Amino acid sequence: MYPGKYAVERADQPCFIMAGTGETVTYAEFEARTNRLAHVLREAGLGFRDHYTVFMENNARYLEACGAGERTGLYCTAANSHLTATELAYILENSESRALIASAATLPVAAAAAAQVPAVELLLVVDDAGVLTPADRGRFRDFADATSVHPDTPVADERRGRVMLYSSGTTGRPKGILYELPDVPPDTLLDPQEFLASLYGYREGITYLSPAPLYHSGPQGAVGLTIRMGGTVIIMERFDAEEYLRLVDKYRVTHSQLVPTMFSRMLKLPDEVRLSYDVSSLEVVVHAAAPCPVPVKEQMIDWWGPIILEYYGATEAMGFVACTSEEWLAHKGTVGRVVFGELHVCDDDMNEVPAGITGTLWFVMSKPVRYFNDPERSKEAHSPDGRMCTVGDVGYVDEDGFVYLTDRKTFMIISGGVNIYPQETENLLITHPMVADAAVFGIPHPDLGEEVKAAVELLPGVEAGPELADELIQFCRDNLSRHKCPRSIDFEDKLPRLATGKLYKRQLRDKYWADGPARI
Repeated sequence: MYPGKYAVERADQPCFIMAGTGETVTYAEFEARTNRLAHVLREAGLGFRDHYTVFMENNARYLEACGAGERTGLYCTAANSHLTATELAYILENSESRALIASAATLPVAAAAAAQVPAVELLLVVDDAGVLTPADRGRFRDFADATSVHPDTPVADERRGRVMLYSSGTTGRPKGILYELPDVPPDTLLDPQEFLASLYGYREGITYLSPAPLYHSGPQGAVGLTIRMGGTVIIMERFDAEEYLRLVDKYRVTHSQLVPTMFSRMLKLPDEVRLSYDVSSLEVVVHAAAPCPVPVKEQMIDWWGPIILEYYGATEAMGFVACTSEEWLAHKGTVGRVVFGELHVCDDDMNEVPAGITGTLWFVMSKPVRYFNDPERSKEAHSPDGRMCTVGDVGYVDEDGFVYLTDRKTFMIISGGVNIYPQETENLLITHPMVADAAVFGIPHPDLGEEVKAAVELLPGVEAGPELADELIQFCRDNLSRHKCPRSIDFEDKLPRLATGKLYKRQLRDKYWADGPARI
């Protein structure tokens, strides 16, 4: 999110536009804003490769908050704005963040989290709503007040910075994915930016519509690339199917990235609404984050034409798989062919399996994946010889080299494009005084792809019923982010837990998947 030469060459062009309000920030204004915040960070003592966290919903200061780090040599962690105080505090502590930028909407959680992490020295809040109380101002500084006293010119020691995002692991604890940060000028493109720009068909002056939360890796990368290429970003505060189409029509959007749930919601609009907007300006639409049902993707290609590009990859950037619309139509259900990295499909003994045979997907790494301050899980992600890395996905490669995903060993739930790891929810449910054991897994949902389901074994003498189910769901909501909480609960006499202690979830999950077996 560094404007570079375009701060001069395209000074009056919109850098980004907030979809809901129409607020427009030009390249010259974005340059000035990021410079002022860069001075604030430097004044607070943050130096090369230090860390800070942004904890906000999509708003007009979000890109500025991240962009200042890109020109001061800092690691910026964009944290999920729906985290609880305990979850945010863990990220602040694990990332060694020295600053936290919040909004009026996230202030209560941010304040509670920051109180647990004394190492956070600088606390800024975007207080457009004027909610800061005198007590808040004792620790938080108003973002506008803090930045307004600084010059709009670059800091003297500009360096390239980058984001460090967190991806949950099988235990539910998030992992900070650390990329190398060389000592280079801020206008330097870092891997894999040039590769992605070419693959996505990015060009100078594109108009990119961002419908997703900016704390996700996909929107972060796409928006940052658009700005570095002198384009205009339209930021939706939240996704709405008809509003998305209206924005494509209004701004003549050329590029965008979505998740399959968004496709589904647009397709379910009445035809008189859905077809009333002109989407012919679209050149490339990228989708990922969750498997796209074949009928949904067929309908999208029929509607928008063969402009839809699918990819499969992990935030760890260990490898990259992609396919065009034409390739997908010839291999329906695939996520594409390897375009970056070296893929091997192996059985449980690390023997490579033939084409068409299912196994765990491993990528050969030129450099090992590192999780920040987490050497044990860094080691767990690699093969015994340390040569390959996996995120636990299971699938196969056909004779033509196209990759198909079939299972996830980690039991990860993908709901509306959001990755949910159930172990944390299971661990919480088991602490309830009426619960003996619990299993959490994904079941089909017509819009979200999957929804969170819990199966609970009660202690002897406890009576199951809808009131207890509601109590357990509320118990989860009181202690976890809402997206991690079950939408429904079934009561089982005995959960299928093996003598080794392993919970055999497939016995629970398969009965919900009428069109085929659930993932392992």
